Amino acid sequence: MRPMSETSPAELRRVITASSAGTLIEWYDFYLFGVMSTVIAQHFFPQGNEMAGYLNTLATFAAGFIVRPFGALVFGRVGDLVGRKHAFMVTLLIMGVATVAVGLIPDYTQIGVLAPILLVFLRLLQGLAMGGEYGGAATYVAEHSPVGRRGFFTSFIQTTATLGLLMALAVILGVQGALGKEAFEEWGWRIPFLLSAILVVFAVLIRSKLSESPLFLRMKSGGKAAVNPLSESFMNPANRRLVLIALFGATAGQGVIWYTGQFYAHSFMIKTLKLDLFTASWILGIALLLATPLFILFGHLSDRIGRKPLMMGGLVCGLLCYWPIYRAMMAAGGYDPANPGTQLFAADPKALVFLIFIQVVFVAMIYGPIAAFLVELFPVQIRYTSMSLPYHLGNGVFGGLTPFVGTYLVAKTGNPYAGVLYPMAIALLTLVVGGLLIKESPPEEALAEA
Repeated sequence: MRPMSETSPAELRRVITASSAGTLIEWYDFYLFGVMSTVIAQHFFPQGNEMAGYLNTLATFAAGFIVRPFGALVFGRVGDLVGRKHAFMVTLLIMGVATVAVGLIPDYTQIGVLAPILLVFLRLLQGLAMGGEYGGAATYVAEHSPVGRRGFFTSFIQTTATLGLLMALAVILGVQGALGKEAFEEWGWRIPFLLSAILVVFAVLIRSKLSESPLFLRMKSGGKAAVNPLSESFMNPANRRLVLIALFGATAGQGVIWYTGQFYAHSFMIKTLKLDLFTASWILGIALLLATPLFILFGHLSDRIGRKPLMMGGLVCGLLCYWPIYRAMMAAGGYDPANPGTQLFAADPKALVFLIFIQVVFVAMIYGPIAAFLVELFPVQIRYTSMSLPYHLGNGVFGGLTPFVGTYLVAKTGNPYAGVLYPMAIALLTLVVGGLLIKESPPEEALAEA
């Protein structure tokens, strides 16, 4: 039997570096918006009701996630018909243009209601691009990887979402530190968006040197390419069942775990604990920096003990621990967890770093192995399309709504812990479905060429 991967170690390193660098930059572009949601709310929505403006900004942020499945369908089809490399080159360019444009458009005081309309449009373009990027990069790396090491090598792609957020935090903190809080909130917030132009040019240059996936080329030369990837992915009952299992048994829970441990935690520190953007961002940044190597560790472990135990374990941890963790965050913020209306003492940053680090451990447990799991679930002819849709529905829709739904539940109920009920409910659903229906393929069969 022919080896599943004939890629040399040097070429594999180039593939991982180029794929990860481009995906990192796309995540950086995508997450700038979320990190600066409180600042953006001041510029693009009418002032007077701070919570309404913030919720509007979170809804715009979520719009980028909701449209990601459409990007998965569009670019997944391109990737399965034309090639993996072609699809994720196009997504990179779209993301770069949209992100730079966010830094250029006038605000509400200058052009009125047209400002939020343009902002939503650009956010939708970002979502379309992100919808096509991840599936291509994960598939491309997996199809170059040797049997038995796929979890390890694809885990480098998995670090890029967290590293993209970390890079966004670092740039924001650097710019704010250089300009001062007042100047940053007035006009300096545009600089991180404009810097994306330099990063995208860099990523395009390194990706342009890549060749197409060997498994894709072998499939094309053998005349086994899909005629209609969308129809074959979602009209075929057997494959449609796999798509639904991937969505409700893995990616929906992964999405809410990811966004609770990073974006909702950031929002909680700002809106509930009343920390300023600078302080909340460096607390989150340190926690992310400490936890990022765990994505690679859990990806490696998934090659040894399987993808399912780690993914289900991450869901169990989130389900059992979120409520006590957020009560502990309230205490670390200086408030009485049972009566959080009054701050008793100054926040303890070290305790907050630790509590967010624990949440990112849960993220790494499920997110580290999930790229390899999704790639191995679907046949090569329709892999880009089939894995992209459930990933972006789970991560983009279920996960992307977490900050908005969580903040809304807190505002509606007056209970500062109500926000974690949403991710806990989705994690429970995913745990039940995944625990009952996910079956792991043996490594030698998991990336079958036909």
